[in-house]
Amino acid sequence: MIMDGSTRMDLLPFADAHAVTVAGWPTSAGEVVMWCGQQEFPVPTQTITAWNRDEDVRAHVLVEDDKVVGYGELWFDAEEDEVELARIIVAPDNRGKGVGRVLVRGLFAQALGEGFTDVFMRVHPDNENALRCYREAGFAPVDAALAENWNSAQPAGYVWLRGDAEAPRS
Repeated sequence: MIMDGSTRMDLLPFADAHAVTVAGWPTSAGEVVMWCGQQEFPVPTQTITAWNRDEDVRAHVLVEDDKVVGYGELWFDAEEDEVELARIIVAPDNRGKGVGRVLVRGLFAQALGEGFTDVFMRVHPDNENALRCYREAGFAPVDAALAENWNSAQPAGYVWLRGDAEAPRS
């Protein structure tokens, strides 16, 4: 259970039945690119369920009053001893209300609870709302040289962020 003020939200494991709901959230092809890098709009539900077949991916939904309001994934990399938060999206009606921050903090807590302290995320540089949300959730940009190195193999010049385990979680 995650509390945000007086609101109770639960971070639950993703189930295939959630894919229909999540697939309906991106409002444009541009939003799909910023969310998950896909070129197909709308994103097929089968794509979302397929993401979760990877053994290193653990997807979650954030639920408020029995309604799914957020989706995000943890990508575990045992070889590098790190976790990446990925494919974070909030239902359109819930954007701008702190739901994304609650979701990111919950996913970050899951990663820390698994014993990982190196927790990263990459964000499309044009996604200003997401960048603001993630900074408010305790993430800060990595060193510019490290970001440049990581971006050398990426399709976009992402902003790379690292979670601060010492940041307040209120």
